[in-house]
Amino acid sequence: MSPANNPSRPYVVITADTHAGGSLDMYREYLDPKDRDEFDAWRGRYRNPSKKHIGGKKTKNWDSAQRTADLEADGVIAEVNFPNTVPPFYDQAFHVAPLPKPEQYQRWRAGTRAHNRWLVDFCAELPGRRAGIGLIQLNDIDDAIEDVQWIAERGLKGGVLLPLPSPSDVHLRPLYDSAYDPLWAAIQDCDLVLNQHSGQGSPEYGSEQGADALWVMEMPFFVQRGFCQLILGGVFERFPKLRYILTESGCAWAPGLMRRLDGIHMGMKMGMMGEVDYSKSKTLKEPPSFYARRNCWYGASFPSTQDIKGREIVGVDRILWGNDYPHFEGCYPYSRENMRLAYSDIDPVEVRMMLGENAAKLYGFDIEALRPAAEKLGITPELVATPLDEIPDSGCPTFQRARYERQRAAAS
Repeated sequence: MSPANNPSRPYVVITADTHAGGSLDMYREYLDPKDRDEFDAWRGRYRNPSKKHIGGKKTKNWDSAQRTADLEADGVIAEVNFPNTVPPFYDQAFHVAPLPKPEQYQRWRAGTRAHNRWLVDFCAELPGRRAGIGLIQLNDIDDAIEDVQWIAERGLKGGVLLPLPSPSDVHLRPLYDSAYDPLWAAIQDCDLVLNQHSGQGSPEYGSEQGADALWVMEMPFFVQRGFCQLILGGVFERFPKLRYILTESGCAWAPGLMRRLDGIHMGMKMGMMGEVDYSKSKTLKEPPSFYARRNCWYGASFPSTQDIKGREIVGVDRILWGNDYPHFEGCYPYSRENMRLAYSDIDPVEVRMMLGENAAKLYGFDIEALRPAAEKLGITPELVATPLDEIPDSGCPTFQRARYERQRAAAS
């Protein structure tokens, strides 16, 4: 048996969910020269809303040597990079910031373009091991297309992070609006991945009691709206080669949602749901689940066994593992423990796909080039198949839930 076909060979682990970004001072050199004076004035007024960074978390965003050492120690050989820091002119980090209002748009676009330029250089520091996700905005479709083409030309193989308008973003069209068709065409023509991430699309909740808890509770619903809008709006029907992934959201929710969407579709096809006439509604040619299976992937970051249920329906070849580095809610530095918790009783063929092969296919990593270095990290099928006895003391919600469930089981 050749080494490449040996089922006991170590896994090639690619995390499909990390976060990276430059510091504000780094970003200055990546701004257009015309924007630097305004940046300097803004920089003098800016105050970091999160000054405390525990354990060097801040520098992990951009320090390649530190980051590579951390990930390799965690068993990871390659990474997909979502944003994490505050771009120029923003009030907060990009991945948690609301979408820009018309009066903010030009300056915020300058900031996101600075991040994209920084990201090209950041990925070049570790060739073949980083897939950077470029940033676009939806305020001006021609500008978005220009940025998409720039992202493709500069080789950011992570694709684009697609903004998700929330109910509060009344100045932006919803994703199912056909006005975005030229943008979808550009992304398809450039063969880029459409990424969305948990936390996007939520409305503003204010500061009353319950606001934070409601945000956490309702976040899955709002981020799944992007999935629903693209499917029901016929985007994947009109642009069949688009590839879409929703990250840090598991996939256990997808089979039930697909059934609901199919049920709505069938009612619309019949022209009537109850007493409501839908005979004039435009419907898809195929059931929504057809487009979900063809065009959609799922980033199951720091999963539990529950988070990957339904994989036989969505397709095991559509699920990607991630450790959410360097976020405290991720499973770093306990990724081995997370793999054992989630995958110990799963067929190693499926585990191999979810831990790396699916990410390599979606984002264009050369898995054979990565294999020699990955195998030295020792993430073997035997290791992952070992059930996890002790839950790590970690802020990762997967471990917290597992600890609570074990305590309840022991008390019953």
